[in-house]
Amino acid sequence: MHFTVQIFLDYGYWILFGWVLAEQLGVPLPSSPILLTAGALTATHHMRIAGIVLAVIAGSAITDFVWFRLGGRYGSTVTHWICRFSMEAASCVRKAEVMLMRHGPAALLMAKFIPGLNTMAAPLAGQSKMRYRVFFVYDTAGTFLWVASFVLVGRFFGDAIRRNVPILHWLGRSAAALVVLVVLGILVARLIRQQRFLRKIGTLRIEPAELKAMMDRGENLYIIDLRHPLDILPDPRILPGAVCLPPNELIARNSEIPRDRDIVLYCTCPSEATSARVALTMRRFGIERIRPLRGGFDGWKDQGYPLVELTGSLARS
Repeated sequence: MHFTVQIFLDYGYWILFGWVLAEQLGVPLPSSPILLTAGALTATHHMRIAGIVLAVIAGSAITDFVWFRLGGRYGSTVTHWICRFSMEAASCVRKAEVMLMRHGPAALLMAKFIPGLNTMAAPLAGQSKMRYRVFFVYDTAGTFLWVASFVLVGRFFGDAIRRNVPILHWLGRSAAALVVLVVLGILVARLIRQQRFLRKIGTLRIEPAELKAMMDRGENLYIIDLRHPLDILPDPRILPGAVCLPPNELIARNSEIPRDRDIVLYCTCPSEATSARVALTMRRFGIERIRPLRGGFDGWKDQGYPLVELTGSLARS
């Protein structure tokens, strides 16, 4: 048996624990290949399903507890920090916020299945002031569903492979290399997708200084605040003259958006992920003069530019 396979057999539960712990911290290490591998090994009785489930739940519970507490204490600062270091999380903040607002704790049952969302769900749950006892029950149930699904799929393939001796021998020699290649393939695909997206929005962004100059000249702008209520709660201010519209509502009401003036979108993601995606979508509806604000709300605030308190007259229209 290849020595790398033997290492996994000897320390498999610890490897699973550490791997999931790292992924949930935000390290771009997809867990699906290693969970499928562990599931396949249960077919040869080298690993036990119960041990796999316990190792994964333990690793996930530790990081989720940390993120939950940090989210509850520091709010959106934590999600912004994750956005800066993750290839997926920035684009998943909005999804996690919408899921939590729409489905409450039940959203945690599916969060682990969605890349990026698995890391974001815990700090956002803490930020929403969810009770930890409720979070723990739903989060643990979601982790169980996640690991059990992959392990059972791996077990199915493991049973099929065990009946084919030549393939079984070949996999015994090549399993480690295959896992590495699959992980690298997933990471490369994510990186390519991210770079394509960044190239698309690179020419659309408007700088805070440019927007401030346009406002000082009295240009007729239409500024839209795309932030979720959870993001507005820590700092209930908006840019002067801005209206608050969540992305889904904005897209549904695209016919009401003026075509004869510049549209500026802003959110809270450091990479303006939400604003950029909405801008690209709105362009498909024929709205050409639409641009995301570089740095979003925080970029504008950090420059010391004016903000106004969010009042009833400035609420969603």
